[in-house]
Amino acid sequence: MQQSESVTKRASHLMGTRFNMATPAWQRKEGKNPKGGLNAKGRASAKAEGHNLKPPVKSGDNPRRASFLARMGNAPGPERKPNGEPTRLLLSLQAWGASSKADAKKKAAAISARNKKKK
Repeated sequence: MQQSESVTKRASHLMGTRFNMATPAWQRKEGKNPKGGLNAKGRASAKAEGHNLKPPVKSGDNPRRASFLARMGNAPGPERKPNGEPTRLLLSLQAWGASSKADAKKKAAAISARNKKKK
């Protein structure tokens, strides 16, 4: 194998073209939860790639939940598609116990305030 062919092979692998490997489950429909976020198979495939993902915290005053709600409550993009279906953003917020971006911001602030009082 010549030097340029070897480089082309490596570059095409990185771009996912010529020597296409199957994409991990967390990037495909089978790894996504239809109600938002990833399912167990998606989290397992992400973990195999070195990610550290945990399932959503649906209720309570977990600081991880407050952080997620604050971050995603300020995320750009619409909550609904033009045809009225919820976007993945809204589905994820609902999986974490918020009904909208505004509700997520409100809940994040309330959870953070309660957690600060506990300290």
